[in-house]
Amino acid sequence: MSSSSLIELETADGIATLWLNRPEKRNAMSDDMRTEFIAALEHVANDKAIRALVLTGRGKGFCAGGDVAGMERRMQAPAGEVGFNGWSRQQRVHHTQSLLHTMPKPTIAAVNGAASGLGADTALACDFIIASDAASFTWSYIHRGIVPDGGGMYFLPRRVGLSKAKELIFSGRKVELDEALRLGIADRQSDAQSLVADAQRWAAEMSQGSATALALGKTILNQSFELSAHQVFAQGSQAQGICYTSTEHRESVMAFLAKSSAKNGTTK
Repeated sequence: MSSSSLIELETADGIATLWLNRPEKRNAMSDDMRTEFIAALEHVANDKAIRALVLTGRGKGFCAGGDVAGMERRMQAPAGEVGFNGWSRQQRVHHTQSLLHTMPKPTIAAVNGAASGLGADTALACDFIIASDAASFTWSYIHRGIVPDGGGMYFLPRRVGLSKAKELIFSGRKVELDEALRLGIADRQSDAQSLVADAQRWAAEMSQGSATALALGKTILNQSFELSAHQVFAQGSQAQGICYTSTEHRESVMAFLAKSSAKNGTTK
């Protein structure tokens, strides 16, 4: 296990598990925590031995969103610097969420408690969400006079539909686990004791196939609501051309042919 004060990363059997490790603040995302989060995500993306990522939180919360103390410091900056400082911070927020969303391997959020604001967006940036009985989701930005900046305005409508996404974002109300499952915010339910283990097993299942096909397919699927059918076909054709040259494809085809020959009593 590699450990720091704010992020913990463990890899076993090809599955990386990343813990947000600021439990005394319900894992609220500070600037220092984000720096470590970025480094961990880049490591996972670039390590070919890692096939999938599970993201979860230490303690009672998954992630309480952005650090309010950091918001206070930003407001105390000179008036002429507030806008640019905010813009600069947003670039880092978007870079972090993009790293998670475009991770070229399956990602699963194991939501162990409250996922609020940026925390809820971070869960949605993963491919799948499994949640414990203690989980809840809140797009609480409206209570701070701001809009979702972690991708919620993109991810949430794709899970629940536009009008329901507006209702959840405009009200900032809490969504308990039963409703989250019903709406499609969460995909699976687990109890607290087995949550991470269940997420790891699911990650292993989702990452058994060709790493090449998974990465290319995910890239196209992430854009499929924005692209025309023609564009999806075009990108799919390009991706398939790459898959044809991959080691995984060749080995799979050769293994199938060998098995077929053995079954028919022929040799090649």
